[in-house]
Amino acid sequence: MSDSVQEILDVPREFVKDGIQFLNRCQKPDKKEFRQICQAVGVGFLIMGAVGYIVKLVHIPLNNILGEKGAGIGVWLEELVRREDPSIFGPPGRTRPRTPPDPDRFPKVPSEKGTELMDSGLFGVTPAAVPSSTKYSSPQAEVALRLLDRELGLRDPIDQRMDQRILAQTMIPSDPADMLIRFPQSVYSGQFSDDGNFFYAVGKDFKVRMYDTSNPYNWRYYKTARFPFGQWTLSDASLSPDNRWLAITSLLPHVCLAPTDPNDSGDPYTLDLSNTGLTGREQGAYWRDARHFAIFSVRYSGDSRELVAGTNRNSVIVYDIESRTVLHNVVGHNDDVNAVCFADKSSPHILYSGSDDTTIKVWDRRSMADRRAAGAFVGHIEGLTYIDSKNDGRYLLSNGKDHSMKLWDLRMAMSEPDFSSKDPTRCTRNRTTDYRWTELRDDDWFPHPHDNSVVTFRGHRVTRTLIRCHFSPPGSTNSRYVYSGSFDGKVYIWNLDATLAGTIDVGAESQRILGRANARPSPPYRHLRDHGYTAACIREAHWHPKAPMVVASAWGGDNTDSGFCSVHSFNDGLEDEGIEMGRLLNERLEPSQPADSKTGG
Repeated sequence: MSDSVQEILDVPREFVKDGIQFLNRCQKPDKKEFRQICQAVGVGFLIMGAVGYIVKLVHIPLNNILGEKGAGIGVWLEELVRREDPSIFGPPGRTRPRTPPDPDRFPKVPSEKGTELMDSGLFGVTPAAVPSSTKYSSPQAEVALRLLDRELGLRDPIDQRMDQRILAQTMIPSDPADMLIRFPQSVYSGQFSDDGNFFYAVGKDFKVRMYDTSNPYNWRYYKTARFPFGQWTLSDASLSPDNRWLAITSLLPHVCLAPTDPNDSGDPYTLDLSNTGLTGREQGAYWRDARHFAIFSVRYSGDSRELVAGTNRNSVIVYDIESRTVLHNVVGHNDDVNAVCFADKSSPHILYSGSDDTTIKVWDRRSMADRRAAGAFVGHIEGLTYIDSKNDGRYLLSNGKDHSMKLWDLRMAMSEPDFSSKDPTRCTRNRTTDYRWTELRDDDWFPHPHDNSVVTFRGHRVTRTLIRCHFSPPGSTNSRYVYSGSFDGKVYIWNLDATLAGTIDVGAESQRILGRANARPSPPYRHLRDHGYTAACIREAHWHPKAPMVVASAWGGDNTDSGFCSVHSFNDGLEDEGIEMGRLLNERLEPSQPADSKTGG
């Protein structure tokens, strides 16, 4: 018996009750080892039943699953377990019934702490604070009547200012799309610049398309930047605060700096982040080949002089652009670092990192040389997919694979000594859900015993990819909301008390525009239809900083390999005269047609 099998046999039996966590630890066992493993943990009956059952799994071929990057036999078995078919495991009635979880374990909605924040003035204005005798039948009616009151001068100056702020936060974009921009491959990210004059869409085809959105209702295409030697996909992009440079990353240790000037047609500049500065013991097992790693997230500092990046080597890298040197490289997590950001764009000192180890670490640049975090946030029970700062040096938002979004307050961060003594990841470190193939069921969700978040938001689905979340901008929404993309094809918008302020059904709208009533996910994702898969997975939504407009960047379209950006704005009269809504455009904003449309001669 090989050493790898012997290592597995040393694991206590209770740790591998269902055999799945156990099998995931052996990446490529041969037939003999596989049999020994199955016998050792008493799941031989499961394997024999599964082998017989595979003939029926035409729509989830074993070779498709095992051929995917990082997938193992345990992932395939977990998919079988998810289906809960008794024929896999033996005669019906022999499975042990599961104790139903406590139905009251989910966070209370509305959240009391969230309500306090809504009333604090830091996140918009509470309408009850502005006296009014008018009862509004709809947001459209509220906007019209408040504007009428303002024009007639029926309010004093203070109430008028409050009215203006309430108007901004009342205008939430709706389902009907102004336009749908179709791309040849999936769109991984799409964001506006801070001033709203610029939008960029990051595609899987290693291209970033740039658009002039100085008039948000009349976009103009002007440039495409290409990552010259990408691997698999583009992972992230970050626009410099002065809008002059776009930092683009792929699953490589390089960052490409592409100029946004449409007259600059030169190749991007390449920054090599593999000169990590680690030597000897500091490298460890993960850094034996330190020149090969993937960057999952990148962000510009507020002064445009530095970049911070998160990698699949569990590290956070701070890079000086002018000197082209790595200032800090800290292996600060126990798993991939999927997201990084600065706490405040006006200060480069505090930054955050979110990881698949379920934690968020707080770093102080002034003490980063000690390779110790300044604090930590814990509360997610699955890995982090994205983090977003309110840019006030205090509040932070995160998305997790546990289908939860959380709001954090820097003042409530767990200190490093407390983190070490309490070991808050003990209850999550052995979880093996692979969200590329399965998703965490609600029955498996539990409150983290050391949760130090302020508010938890639920309702969206975070699976298959690193779905992003954001604070709504102060200019167009009075900072009233938080929002996220979702695997079910919708954009979810919450109030700070965790109640739902609205949704944008991008998937349904894209099907209407594309003329496709039936989405057909490709193998091995067809089973995901049972979990709400529509025609789109919204990887990111982004709110225009000055206009009531949201752009949803999605996977999906004519097939699961294509992508699109769907533009949604507040509309107070869908039948008013104006530019036709629901226009279908190509990446250069030229009129397009659905792939299944037929033209006659």
